Amino acid sequence: MKKTALITGASSGIGKEFAKIHAKTGGNLVIVARSKDKLLQLKEELEKEYGIHVSVIEKDLTEKNAAQEIYNFVKYSKIEIDYLINNAGFGGIGKFHERELKKDINMIQLNVVALTALTHVFLPDFVSRNSGRILNVSSTASLMAGPMQAVYFATKAYVTSFSNAIAEELADTNVTVTTLMPGATETDFGKTSGMDKTILFKNTADAKSVAKDGYDAMLNGDLDVISGVTFSQKVMMKAIPFTPKKVLLKQVKKMQNPDNN
Repeated sequence: MKKTALITGASSGIGKEFAKIHAKTGGNLVIVARSKDKLLQLKEELEKEYGIHVSVIEKDLTEKNAAQEIYNFVKYSKIEIDYLINNAGFGGIGKFHERELKKDINMIQLNVVALTALTHVFLPDFVSRNSGRILNVSSTASLMAGPMQAVYFATKAYVTSFSNAIAEELADTNVTVTTLMPGATETDFGKTSGMDKTILFKNTADAKSVAKDGYDAMLNGDLDVISGVTFSQKVMMKAIPFTPKKVLLKQVKKMQNPDNN
């Protein structure tokens, strides 16, 4: 049986790679993003190469009723979603009090509210039929506080905590929730957030390999998967629980300050 995956933020970066990986398995897709032209181009490419069916939903997930509208479209189209991949998200660098509040509110709306709402509208169907996989894209940023990206780190901490909690709630079912925590990855994220000018983005991981790690972990029903981190970053992450918080905050702030690049 062909599995159908719904992927948000599918027009570029890790989301686009998720779509390619799933299409290669012969599965159908529902791809969601703001850029209709990019989605249609991806649809044409994947349908031609793999003989699958791709549905396109042009949607701004920062809009209040976006999740319900996506669910309604899927239901109306009589599409059964097997894999929900909540990938869409963005960040932004700078001191919180100097950033435009609207941008950070939209960040919370996309990274937290839309992900939560999409999970909520699709999860009852998964539980009802006792099958389904959810992959929520978080970040290694979720493991610490992030001076110079205070809101972004906080949203990803929410994603990891939320995903782990509902994974345990579903432990007696065949529905799983996996959290993907990438390090700095070569996508449009670096440019749009301004992180491409920082130390953290000097050595970025390949989006394809990060997506493959996440997709495989989702199929395995793993709880968490960390991908795309350097050896020094792995060491730092291992040391987080033993590092005084003020020391850790200063380290993170330094790495995220473009002036230190």
